[in-house]
Amino acid sequence: MKHSMYPILFSWLLIACSKSGGQAPPPPVVPPDPTPAQYGTPFANVPEPADAVLYQVNTRAFSATGNFKGVIPRIDSIKALGANVLYLMPVHPIGTVKGVNSPYCIRDYYSVNPELGTLEDLRKLVDTAHSRNITVIMDWVANHTAWDNPWITTHKDWYLQDAGGNVLSPPNMGWNDVAQLNFNNADMRKEMIKAMKSWVYTANIDGFRCDYTDGPPLDFWKQAIDTLRNIKTHKLLLMAEGARSGNYTVGFDFNFGFGFFGELKNIYNQNKTVLTIDNLNQSEYTNASSRQQVIRYTSNHDVNGAEGTPQELFGGEQGSMAAFVVTSFMKSVPMIYNGQEVGMSSRIPFPFTSVKIDWTKNPATTATYKQLIALRNNSNAIKKGALVSYSTADIQYAECCGKL
Repeated sequence: MKHSMYPILFSWLLIACSKSGGQAPPPPVVPPDPTPAQYGTPFANVPEPADAVLYQVNTRAFSATGNFKGVIPRIDSIKALGANVLYLMPVHPIGTVKGVNSPYCIRDYYSVNPELGTLEDLRKLVDTAHSRNITVIMDWVANHTAWDNPWITTHKDWYLQDAGGNVLSPPNMGWNDVAQLNFNNADMRKEMIKAMKSWVYTANIDGFRCDYTDGPPLDFWKQAIDTLRNIKTHKLLLMAEGARSGNYTVGFDFNFGFGFFGELKNIYNQNKTVLTIDNLNQSEYTNASSRQQVIRYTSNHDVNGAEGTPQELFGGEQGSMAAFVVTSFMKSVPMIYNGQEVGMSSRIPFPFTSVKIDWTKNPATTATYKQLIALRNNSNAIKKGALVSYSTADIQYAECCGKL
């Protein structure tokens, strides 16, 4: 009711000033949006970046039910594996206009996808993880939205448009199911950042994995990160799914090891020298502080579905385990994709609805992952020590050809 009185009061003031011959007063200052109420108690044990071991949950494939409730019973297993950061793929409603059922096609930044459950279900998942001393970060898609996101009709100027005023998809990407946002628009930026902040309060999450970070300009991320870091009640982990060295300078805790993954494949499949990895251990840390880290992996939702499982890409079970050792111990923070710890040999293809993980497979593989992660977790030398490489082309050749 208070808001409905503002136009009436303002009109009365205008009439009064007109009659008196004075100038109309300036419009009333719009107060900032109130901070949402904090759900739960902010998690106190968010790890330092070098101490993190990430575990990616693809909720659709993770359980038979394909929802948050299906994740909760296995949080103890994630804990036992040695992971301490649970990364949830997008939790938001998915667009249907021009859609391909992609979780990265966001229709509403403030809601939970009913396919996955309710806000209460998400809160219970986060609470359960926190009770096991596990941090929870959410996927955030800032570069684009679904075509049926309400912003397109209410704020068309928030989107990139051609000369004819037609909203465009992200240029040169082939992502026709989504509409490109316009980062020259200050109001769009503020609303995006407001939405990010809201989840810290309403679901008590501990940070974000920011999708396609190299798309939006760096000054947007600086604005967003400065705002998020100003939430003094929370310590947040912020991961860039990008390779720009500028991602470090604007405040991300992690960059993504695209180059390392690509070179590791080349070493296994094209007989490339391991010295290329040594070079990446320098170049991928350009502009990084001593605290900032590179996330490295042998699988994730993109490469698993499009390129193959770790076993396909890295020479079977033994070869894929050797690749995991390199990504975990060589100046890296490891990320495990759900299912790889049970040696899942079948892919989880996009849009991740046709395959469910069989958690009963390959307990010996799971035990090996546990041993390797425990070794890393218990060694400050591995996590934070200076890397000295003894790689040579000769040793790489012998290993590749089985002559050691």
